[in-house]
Amino acid sequence: MPRPTPCPCGLPTPYDNCCGRYHSGPAAAPTAEALMRSRYTAFVRLNAPYLLRSWHPRTRPAEPLDLDPGMRWTGLEILETGGGTAFHSAGTVTFRASYKGGAIHERSRFERVDGAWVYLDGEFLDD
Repeated sequence: MPRPTPCPCGLPTPYDNCCGRYHSGPAAAPTAEALMRSRYTAFVRLNAPYLLRSWHPRTRPAEPLDLDPGMRWTGLEILETGGGTAFHSAGTVTFRASYKGGAIHERSRFERVDGAWVYLDGEFLDD
């Protein structure tokens, strides 16, 4: 039997047991970092409904997301986290998401809404 491939988020866990459980079901990401990883994986898998569902209602785009199927994401590196655990109501995750031809370096802010972590906004950083 072939070994399952690791989740695109960078953890060695197979997708279904990692970010897939947040994408498909009622399970919510337990930390801001887990939500960040699941959102990166949603970009990799072109899962716009999950991205919108995990976006803060105050900052969520009103129009449908137009994800580029030609974008080839190549890796996620978590550089720093602040807050974002069960003991916090807000958190930040600084990351570098690489794609064929470049990278995005961002500090994202997350908040809890009705007990679930959601993406609030982000600030692009210079490399």
